[in-house]
Amino acid sequence: MLINRRKFSLTAGAAMLAGFNVVRAQSDSKIILGQSAAFTGPAAQLGIQFYQGAKVYFDQVNAQGGVGRRQIEIRNLDDGYEPDRCAENTRKLIGDDVFALFGYIGTPTSLAALPLATKEKVPFIAPFTGAMGLRDPFNKYAFHVRASYNDETGLIVRQLTGLGLKKIAVFYQNDAYGKAGLDGVNLALSSLGLKTVAQATVERNSVDVAAAVKTLVAAAPDAVVQISAYKSCAAFIREARKAGYGGTFYNVSFVGTQALADELGKDGAGVVVTQVVPSPYNAARPIAREFADAVKVAGKGTQVNFSSMEGYVAARLFVEGLKRAGGKVLSRESLIAGLEGIGSQSLGGFSISFSPTDHVASSFVELSMLTGDGRVRT
Repeated sequence: MLINRRKFSLTAGAAMLAGFNVVRAQSDSKIILGQSAAFTGPAAQLGIQFYQGAKVYFDQVNAQGGVGRRQIEIRNLDDGYEPDRCAENTRKLIGDDVFALFGYIGTPTSLAALPLATKEKVPFIAPFTGAMGLRDPFNKYAFHVRASYNDETGLIVRQLTGLGLKKIAVFYQNDAYGKAGLDGVNLALSSLGLKTVAQATVERNSVDVAAAVKTLVAAAPDAVVQISAYKSCAAFIREARKAGYGGTFYNVSFVGTQALADELGKDGAGVVVTQVVPSPYNAARPIAREFADAVKVAGKGTQVNFSSMEGYVAARLFVEGLKRAGGKVLSRESLIAGLEGIGSQSLGGFSISFSPTDHVASSFVELSMLTGDGRVRT
């Protein structure tokens, strides 16, 4: 299915976020979630879009009286996709006694925050990352909605090798996120007796890709798997093509599909991105229709895309756990029990499962492709 690209206004997004940067104490009439994410800088669209999608669902619930007569509110702080800032924000949020931490964006930031949440026994819900370092070993306080980067890179490697393309290079961000994705590629290749033909890095929040382009283009790979954010991935694609590279580019979901499409425009033709939630553009699934309808009702400029869809799904799953927490006295422990009690079910055609021994809701992964006119083919 082809979807028209919609330009996203950071100005509009910032306006929506205005007033949500001051952390306030909880009250009996509110359930306050804390979120540290990138709302400025090269990864800003990821934080803004996820937040918007989640808020669409929470606003729906609040309009119907909330959960147990409590309104749900997200208090967010901007970390610019930097771990030190995220850790500082997390301490502030926990110090203000937010009920749970929700929707953190990125691997290095989440790795900085999760130990703080665990120490204070604060649930850490739906981080926008697939890193195994946040999932293994099992953590009672961490709940993941999305599939892992191992799931995503495994699908990419199977797709490429199934097409007879075995010369695979990796362009990755020089931090915990990039290395998690690289590990996934290496694991998938090694299971087939293969190795990468070349590897090159880019620093987080940087678009200085010249050295990486030189290294990888010289190796003449069939495909380049990219494990970075949309700004640097777009810069690499443009420069690699200018340097004469004619192979294909594969990205994991964290890149931000719509953000990458907006960055690349016509240069996006043929770029592949794995997805960890169902397509918000395919009306065959009830969850996609529900989300699209909710965005229309919200009428606040929220964009329908994969990142906002993930925020919406995460919010749905949180509320499901909240409802199961039950009782007049709501506690973090009862929320954990409520989430673990969800079991296996379908959220509008999207299969999820939580239990006391498994806090990863989904292993769903599929491929999508950008077109030259800024659309997404799913």
